[in-house]
Amino acid sequence: MRRTPYIFASAAALYLLVFTAWPLLDGIRLSFTDTRLLNPAAGEWIGTDNYAALLADPGFAATLGVTLLYSAATVAGALLLGTAAAVLLDRSFRGRTALRTLLTLPWAAPTVAVALIFVWIFNVDDGVLNAATGAAGLGRHGWLTAYALATVTAVSVWKVFPFVMLVVLAALQAVPRELLESAVVDGAGPATVFRRVTWPFLVPTLRVVALLMTIWSFRRFEIIWLLTQGGPVDRTTTLVIDVYRTAFLESDLGRSAAIGTVGLLLSALATVAYALAERRSTAKDLT
Repeated sequence: MRRTPYIFASAAALYLLVFTAWPLLDGIRLSFTDTRLLNPAAGEWIGTDNYAALLADPGFAATLGVTLLYSAATVAGALLLGTAAAVLLDRSFRGRTALRTLLTLPWAAPTVAVALIFVWIFNVDDGVLNAATGAAGLGRHGWLTAYALATVTAVSVWKVFPFVMLVVLAALQAVPRELLESAVVDGAGPATVFRRVTWPFLVPTLRVVALLMTIWSFRRFEIIWLLTQGGPVDRTTTLVIDVYRTAFLESDLGRSAAIGTVGLLLSALATVAYALAERRSTAKDLT
């Protein structure tokens, strides 16, 4: 019986080693080679040449900027919309259960199906959105061309905000009701109650959610690829889209692995930022 925890822990550690750590380390090793997709066995060690080429490429700098902008906008939008929806659904009103189910649907729906539906909605000639704006006298627009990055970001926020909503809603259930009632008895308005009582309980949860959303946005592929394939003119090309193109369309596995390693570093930086914020919050609570 004493060995049971070690047996379960060993199984988890073995799983992580085989399916996470080893592919990750092998990908980093690959980034220091000139491996090609059609002949991977012929790849040779070239040191940091792939990274030097990335630093000298203006296109890669633009891709990095698109990635950071897309991630920041998606995380901010999802946090704002998800928190607002959670605060609304924390109140008691008729139809709350039905509305909660309805708002959860975007998260539950298959990503591929969602993307294909939005491709039809944003279609220039036959799309529902252009039909509505045309009928309203606002004209027709190329949502996936002229406003590609904003449109892709909006669809991503719509797809992921229910996750934020559900997590924040669970955190709201943990706020002591006696504190809320005491604040109301003392004459505090709804805004003051939220700012002074509810918000401090939500901050730790929002920090974790922000970290997860940031890492996920760095890795998001399906929505962007199905809506725009990184276009037009690379205006929606993020790191993960660049990884796919470089590996499978240009057959350059070494450079693709280098781009993926840069994405890994961004995720690591986000994790460090979260750890520093958590450490500062803990130190503040102790003083």
